[in-house]
Amino acid sequence: MTGEGSGAAIVEFAPAKINLYLHIVGRRADGYHLISSLVVFAGIGDDIAVTDGRAPSLAVDGPFARALPDSGTNLAMRATRGLAAALGRPDNVAMRLTKRLPVASGIGGGSADAAAALRALMRLWRADPGNETLARLALSLGADLPVCLVGRPSLVSGIGEIVEPAPVLPQAWLTLVNPGVAVETRAVFSARTGAFSTPAPLREPPRDPSALAEALRARANDLAAPAIRLAPVIAEALAALESAPGCLLARMSGSGATCFGLFAAPEPAEAAARSIAAARPGWWSVAAPMLR
Repeated sequence: MTGEGSGAAIVEFAPAKINLYLHIVGRRADGYHLISSLVVFAGIGDDIAVTDGRAPSLAVDGPFARALPDSGTNLAMRATRGLAAALGRPDNVAMRLTKRLPVASGIGGGSADAAAALRALMRLWRADPGNETLARLALSLGADLPVCLVGRPSLVSGIGEIVEPAPVLPQAWLTLVNPGVAVETRAVFSARTGAFSTPAPLREPPRDPSALAEALRARANDLAAPAIRLAPVIAEALAALESAPGCLLARMSGSGATCFGLFAAPEPAEAAARSIAAARPGWWSVAAPMLR
């Protein structure tokens, strides 16, 4: 990336956000749910490029471009307006979004895009609004924004605003599978029944991918069952991953419908992605490293 402040585009990567586990541990009086989650990022995602413009604009390309909302409601554009307002400056930015992640898929695509937009704009404008202002802006845009802005393996709690460093995690690979359905987060939370979980943050660093999988099996994604009731095909995606040679653990991320398989090495992860893509050509299936 070159030419910051020179008119060249500033480009930021927006990696997929993966909830290795997600416990719903309570609910506030205002209706927001309290969570306890271990979040990591995968080496696949969208790209955000920004340059100074005469007026705010958004151009979108990539395999999932057509699934995005218009620029007025796009989260990256809302982030642009919010940051410009916080800095007291015009929001005249030309933005290009290369959309490689499925929309409404439980891997934080929109939030990752907005976080990448904030990072790119702070570089473009050579501006720092301060941690408190940035934290308020991020949370106002969505519960996934704070951790996406951090962009590192993190323990997340509260409604998403409390982000702490995760223990050191081993190098591992992920196969991500989305069965081609969009699951609305609010509907999944509404469909959830039963008691709240007890927080069980992962504090000890697992020695290797197998130990990580063992630690994750002692935890869960509390939104998987309601998501499967709304979209039963999610169970098929999980079964496809579980049957893949070398898969240490299969689980849904976030509120779905994307699922992940955890692997110790790139070869079985890539083989699983190819096999699932061949068997289910309408599904999105990719392998990527778990970023550390």
